Amino acid sequence: MATRGTTDAAPDREPPAAVTRGNGLNAIMGAAREIFAERGYHGASIRDIAKGAGLSLSALYYYYNGKQELLHALLEDALADVFHGCQTALGAAGDDPAARLGAFVRALVEYRVRRQVDSLLALREIRNLEPDRLDGFVERRDALARLLREIIEDGVARGVFTTPYPDEAQRAVLGMCNAVAQWYRPSGGLSVDDLVERYVHLSLTLVQGGSPTRA
Repeated sequence: MATRGTTDAAPDREPPAAVTRGNGLNAIMGAAREIFAERGYHGASIRDIAKGAGLSLSALYYYYNGKQELLHALLEDALADVFHGCQTALGAAGDDPAARLGAFVRALVEYRVRRQVDSLLALREIRNLEPDRLDGFVERRDALARLLREIIEDGVARGVFTTPYPDEAQRAVLGMCNAVAQWYRPSGGLSVDDLVERYVHLSLTLVQGGSPTRA
């Protein structure tokens, strides 16, 4: 969740009336997402984001000190969403490694479709995070890969997965799921349900596992 900027706003300052009336935080996030996606980080201006949100520059600065903080907030919000979705899916999947792998892949692919723009922003704009923000973000992002690695390692240890290359399988599964945001188009004739089932099948093929059961 975004935090209020500290440079231009005192801790006890009340939000401007226009922000409260217009749900300004959501408007700011939506405008920033659209403008960053269209123009890139360096092509976007904080003034244009404020204009896109229908707010004054001072109203935007109540929440964010600038576009660096805003980019970081967007990426962190999306990362928290995908991580929560995968954890929730795994919590409902039971103990079987094949079912857990299917649940993880299903949650990740559905997320990449549902938040396609955010996924592309993370891919393209992460390089524009300042070093202190980048380090923490990468550490939290890598926790998602560790979840998948644990599933595959557990499956190998229990003889459910027979791949001799668990590390490569983990990278391949994660890479192909993440790439969905780059090519999938709802108008292309492939439904999300069919897409998910294909990716679950491909993932299980990579680890040489069986067919998962739905939670």
